[in-house]
Amino acid sequence: MNRFRMNIIKGGLTALTATGAPYLLSGLTRGRGVIFTLHHVLHESDDAFQPNRILEVTPDFLERAVGRIRKAGYEIIPITEVAERLRQPDGKRFAVLTFDDGYRDNLENAYPILKALDCPFTIYVATSMPDGTAELWWRVLETVIANRNQFEVKFDGFPAGFNTETPDEKYKAYETIYWWLRKQTQDHQRAFIREMAARYEVDMGAMTRRLAMGWDEISVLAQDSLVTIGAHTVNHYALAAIAEDRAEAEIANSAEILESYLPARPRHFAYPYGDKGSAALREFALARDCGFETGVTTRPGVLFGAHANHLHALPRISLNGEFQAMHYLDTFLSGIPSLVFNKGRRLNVA
Repeated sequence: MNRFRMNIIKGGLTALTATGAPYLLSGLTRGRGVIFTLHHVLHESDDAFQPNRILEVTPDFLERAVGRIRKAGYEIIPITEVAERLRQPDGKRFAVLTFDDGYRDNLENAYPILKALDCPFTIYVATSMPDGTAELWWRVLETVIANRNQFEVKFDGFPAGFNTETPDEKYKAYETIYWWLRKQTQDHQRAFIREMAARYEVDMGAMTRRLAMGWDEISVLAQDSLVTIGAHTVNHYALAAIAEDRAEAEIANSAEILESYLPARPRHFAYPYGDKGSAALREFALARDCGFETGVTTRPGVLFGAHANHLHALPRISLNGEFQAMHYLDTFLSGIPSLVFNKGRRLNVA
């Protein structure tokens, strides 16, 4: 996300908290529960250039967040119980912790904390991660920019040079290329990043093997009753950007591959990227038709009873490195930022 926009959002959330609205209105806006999105759990870095910090929280923040959520009166439950909770007319508010992709730090840093706290959680695994073939293009881009004071790429065949001596220049280059890549076809996006990795000697396979859990590690986690393993496609494509038959194969094949390594077929799914441009009605139907009980997006929102009729379009709220303060968490739990984002609508499922 653009840093200027991020600072505006943070300022707005801080101002909202100061008004007291999250506390005064929360009885009307909290809903029945909330599903949180996380990715990495890593120790704090002092690097000046961290474009993917939005995907990271610290172990300390994770531990404090669990305590805060419970203190706010929420029961933290597994994703397997969400559908039934939503169908009940009342009951204690609930929260769900979910981690996307399948990173090794989920095992090394998050799992010991959540195990000690007796806290259930879900990991949605893109199967190319443990296979060691995932193309983590946003990390490749970060690595190239971090290690150089200048570099060149080609946009649609036309060369473009970037000076990246300062952190500001690095961020500007990253944001320019990142958002350009998000608008490309999935095949063009991946071809671009492969060429960049080859040109600047970034070993994508080694990167994936370093960052991602292997199948043996995922299998160990799956034996713990606190852990639910869900599916997250094979190759982490934006499903809405590829043909329907290809999208269906990404969803179905990920379930079949996971089933071959785990005690049971996964019943819960997360759409890669998860925003409206990456997953919409077609993808929700595909997840349902492939036999999944739930599908989670990254569209911001808390859960209301009406979501029981839209189990394959469930919203989530991101817990990320830009919002590692308890007042942000309290404000997110209030449901007010989500209602503002959704223009007053409780449901955003189309």
